[in-house]
Amino acid sequence: MLTFTALGPFQAWADGVPLDLGGQRQRAVLARLLVAGGRAVPVNTLIDELWPGAPPAQALSTIQGYVSRLRRALEPDRAPREEARVLVSAPPGYALRAGTEQVDAWRFEALVKSDGDPGRVWAAMDTALGLWRGPALAEFGELSWAATEAGRLEELRLIAVERRAGAGLALGRATSLVADLEAHASAYPLREEAWRLLATALYGLGRQGDALAALRRARSVWRDELGLDLSAGLQRLEADMLAQRLESPAPEEPSQVSVEAPAAVSDTAPLRVVVADDQALVRAGVRAMLDAEPGVTMVGEATNGEEAIALVAGTGPDVVLLDIQMPHLDGLAAARRILSENRPPKVIMMTTFGSDENLYAALRAGVSGFILKTSAPEQFLAAIRAASAGDALIDPTITTRLIAGFAGRVDPDSPPALAGLADSQLDVLKLVARGLTNRQIGQTLSLPEEEVGIVVKSLLEHLGLFDRAQLVMAAYESGFVTPGEKTSFSSL
Repeated sequence: MLTFTALGPFQAWADGVPLDLGGQRQRAVLARLLVAGGRAVPVNTLIDELWPGAPPAQALSTIQGYVSRLRRALEPDRAPREEARVLVSAPPGYALRAGTEQVDAWRFEALVKSDGDPGRVWAAMDTALGLWRGPALAEFGELSWAATEAGRLEELRLIAVERRAGAGLALGRATSLVADLEAHASAYPLREEAWRLLATALYGLGRQGDALAALRRARSVWRDELGLDLSAGLQRLEADMLAQRLESPAPEEPSQVSVEAPAAVSDTAPLRVVVADDQALVRAGVRAMLDAEPGVTMVGEATNGEEAIALVAGTGPDVVLLDIQMPHLDGLAAARRILSENRPPKVIMMTTFGSDENLYAALRAGVSGFILKTSAPEQFLAAIRAASAGDALIDPTITTRLIAGFAGRVDPDSPPALAGLADSQLDVLKLVARGLTNRQIGQTLSLPEEEVGIVVKSLLEHLGLFDRAQLVMAAYESGFVTPGEKTSFSSL
């Protein structure tokens, strides 16, 4: 049987024997089709994503050659004129046809999203975690689509760890879980579910003092890094422990909380998104994309800036996708008004060309990212999740055009210099200026994502800024980063 592995070194296998997939870029074609989950990927998308910003003149014929050689490797017995059954033509591009059991990443995701009683959940999560052999798609980490998918799969892995632990507590296995939960909470201190599970496990073993100490540690970390107190759920758990209202771990609660956790978003409610664009086709496309994604829901759509402002006020979304050019009131003016309200949602600007001069002004207004309307669904979803988490995603194509066109417009209110910053801070700032998320920066510099978040926070405090987008502009306006500059890192 033909199988594919992406949770570790990328490889295709025929009855357990590894296949020769060719060079790095040819392998990347197959990996990109695998990431699409069976959906067709247009040839133009493959070209743009394999050669970001600078495709060769013969890119189309090169892609066709890659596909031809991959087909021979995957189906060596196929007759010359026989139609391919695995790597198929799917105008205007190609698609990978395989069953869920043939692709470890697909099987992993299906297992993580599976439901059932605690015993079934424990077994499913145990099997899912056993599929991991290393970082997902690591050999393609310099390509944005691979980094995005690797981040999504890593989030699913963390959810699987927590679902397994929740099921284990319901099955009375707290003793064997405490050490793993301690390590999990220490490695990911901003995850609410990690602390809830650890405290619940300790309390169930009769270690009430240790359980309360774990929640105090969580509070300290959150106050230091986020300026926030514990979530309402953890505060209720702490109060119940102090009042000794919990005689033992609630048998259903861990399983319920974990089972309902959406794949790669949060442990509570789905992300609520408003879309504003004057083109019905764009709105319909975004709606279809969001409807197909667990943990994300579209709560309304608008055709101009005024409608968008009213819709945001009426629905209270988490994220707004806002076209930068709209009639009556354009996206820039609408973004400014939305972001001026108390507790505003995150705003992501959508653009067709990525060269509109309003992009610069939008950055200064505090938007949480830019996305091309022609971007793949994975890029849209990555931008939404990054914004909701307090991060930012700026499409690399937009970053290049934006900075090339508008760098050098020195703002008198921008930091005059970056003196006093450590080399490690400057390394992170360079990548922030290139539009990378905290997760992507961590992968580039081999740092935990949480540590990158701490460095970004220190940069904001040092420079007297309040928004990540302002860091981008500060880096260019101060001359620290210039258009076309090849990034190098002092700490490597």
